[in-house]
Amino acid sequence: MNDKSVDELTISKSSKKMLRIAKEEGINTIWDRLEKQMPQCGFGQLGVCCKNCNMGPCRIDPFGGEPKKGVCGATADTIVARNLARAVAGGVAAHSDHGRGVAIALLEGAEGNAPYPIKDSKKLKEVALRLDIDIEGKEHKEVAKEVAEKTLEDFSRQNEDTLNYIKAYAPEKRIELWGSLGLLPRNIDREVVDIMHRTHMGVDHEPLSLIVQSIKAALADGWGGSLLATELQDILFGTPEPVKGLSALGVLEENKVNIIVHGHEAILSEKIIEATDCEEMQKLAKEVGAEGINLCGMCCTGNELLMRHAVPVAGNFLQQELSLMTGVVEAMVVDVQCIMPSLPSIAKCYHTEIISTSKQAKLPGATHVEFNEQNADDIAKEIVEMAIKNFKNRKKPAYIPENKEECIVGFSVESILSVLGGTLEPLIDAIKSGKIKGVVGIVGCNNPKIKHNYGHVELTKELIKNDILVVQTGCTAIACAEEGLLSLDATDMAGDGLKEVCNALNIPPVLHFGSCVDCSRILVLLGALSEALGVDISDLPVAGSAPEWMSEKAVAIGTYFVASGVYTVLGTIPQILGSAEVAKIILQDAEKLVGGKFAVESDPVKASKLIIEHINRKRDKLGI
Repeated sequence: MNDKSVDELTISKSSKKMLRIAKEEGINTIWDRLEKQMPQCGFGQLGVCCKNCNMGPCRIDPFGGEPKKGVCGATADTIVARNLARAVAGGVAAHSDHGRGVAIALLEGAEGNAPYPIKDSKKLKEVALRLDIDIEGKEHKEVAKEVAEKTLEDFSRQNEDTLNYIKAYAPEKRIELWGSLGLLPRNIDREVVDIMHRTHMGVDHEPLSLIVQSIKAALADGWGGSLLATELQDILFGTPEPVKGLSALGVLEENKVNIIVHGHEAILSEKIIEATDCEEMQKLAKEVGAEGINLCGMCCTGNELLMRHAVPVAGNFLQQELSLMTGVVEAMVVDVQCIMPSLPSIAKCYHTEIISTSKQAKLPGATHVEFNEQNADDIAKEIVEMAIKNFKNRKKPAYIPENKEECIVGFSVESILSVLGGTLEPLIDAIKSGKIKGVVGIVGCNNPKIKHNYGHVELTKELIKNDILVVQTGCTAIACAEEGLLSLDATDMAGDGLKEVCNALNIPPVLHFGSCVDCSRILVLLGALSEALGVDISDLPVAGSAPEWMSEKAVAIGTYFVASGVYTVLGTIPQILGSAEVAKIILQDAEKLVGGKFAVESDPVKASKLIIEHINRKRDKLGI
């Protein structure tokens, strides 16, 4: 077991309780597995190892000794750039494939082949008009079909034109800049395949060329795959509006059937909530001795249900194992992304059924119930029934942490405009007056290398007390929800200017924007602000940060924010420091080309100072 005290591992009260139980019961968690990996490979941490062909794996001496090149002659600069590009490709593929699934569900629903009706017809019309689709005299299903078909073009276009969604949503100044630099993506899949081709042995060896292609692929995600996923999910499931919810492991209930949905895709989880709410399943739960069904979320699937239905969220990435140790989870239903393969082995210590559902994501030791859009209702009921019947198999005492926090979630660009009276002018006036110094998007994962939730929470506290409005997605949002930062009470932690604005609008100083694909909402908001002010995104007093990132998706997200002109501070060190050339391009030269750049600072207080200094420079340049 890990020798560190639980206070060194996490700031989450509920997580501390479960980690103590893990120690008592001899259950290995992600922190124990990290400790057993120490010391981690220094070559890998610097990005100077390559296994792209079977002449390797090759590694380069980062201190200038031998070997200076791989077997094929690749230098550290080439190897680091190739590894970075492949990470971006993986992240783009994950988010954009999510978007493809939503587009297919919209199409299947419009054609009457799947039970997915339109929940937000207003959003459907808005998206259709942005995509230059004529809606006059057409029924919703016909418009939805055309929107889905035009969306799917962005995965398949073979000419040199760019994405429909980039033309529809990105600010004109950005499109012109990207075009002049050869950064406009052609289609989403093509840019991912292009990276995989370039990074095959013997193809592209120029670091700058590889990074340029990485940017093209990332833009295809941020202004394409992720954005279309967000927009189409709003059409199918409703555009989020502010709603009160609950967060932390304490949302689990001892006397009810507890089902946790975990992963990233709302296509499944929306049907699970319908199944749990139906009279048939509620009756069955009572027949097995439960008081009812308690559906909870985990990670970004949790964010999806939290913001649209106020379904409580049990935790973020590093809490998925801990939730099983409460002993009251009848089923954890998983789809794709950020699912730890350790879950089935921990579930065996209890009675929990791990149910995998995606044909792309098989999980050894789990029960597989493959989901498809056409039979969505029946499959969801089958899964919920499995959970209910498992209630009688509980075999250990319940260990449910007591704490749970109230949060206000469900902010979208549309709901923000509604709060502001239909226009961005009140926000712009607050920024010009200095009541709000700037806006920062804090996003990303958890990483056991960093004290759990500490980076997210401390950076957020530092920014809001300096009158900076914070918007959040993904695991960051869940971390701050558990610490009370997404509540109206959190305005007491804000600076006087931000506090005044929040009290006037009755909003918290930290706005929940949704799941990780919903980082695209931040892009849309930045685009709207830039156009309203008549400046480029890179001129705005804004920044981004990922304090505890770990996944390839985070690499793609950070890259498309930088490419969109946003200064972005990372809290964990990317695997690029083995190449001085790549590090210089990313940390310095990128700003000259696209207006944004990365910085790296693991201390959240120091990171906040970097961000505040950046925002003040942008305010000075704008003369505000």
